[in-house]
Amino acid sequence: MLTYDYDPAVIRIAESQNEDDTEFQIRIMQEQPYLEAMKRVQKTFDEDRHYTDVLFYVYPEHEYKVIVRREHYADFVLELMKRRLLRKVEWA
Repeated sequence: MLTYDYDPAVIRIAESQNEDDTEFQIRIMQEQPYLEAMKRVQKTFDEDRHYTDVLFYVYPEHEYKVIVRREHYADFVLELMKRRLLRKVEWA
């Protein structure tokens, strides 16, 4: 199982299971430089060859709903880490 940690002053994350997908509710709390980092995460998955691996829904107030296919969960979490939106990722 993959676990992660984040700074709640920077980002807030809630996740829930929905059949074969994981739904993330993400809110960017600190705009600079983290909003741009989240946009890069979205761009990474929007431009890859798997169109339905990660779907983004953008809402006002820097909120995102992200639906991640089970087989792409680790890719998504690691991309958040790569963009420094997470403090720590580890296998538990």
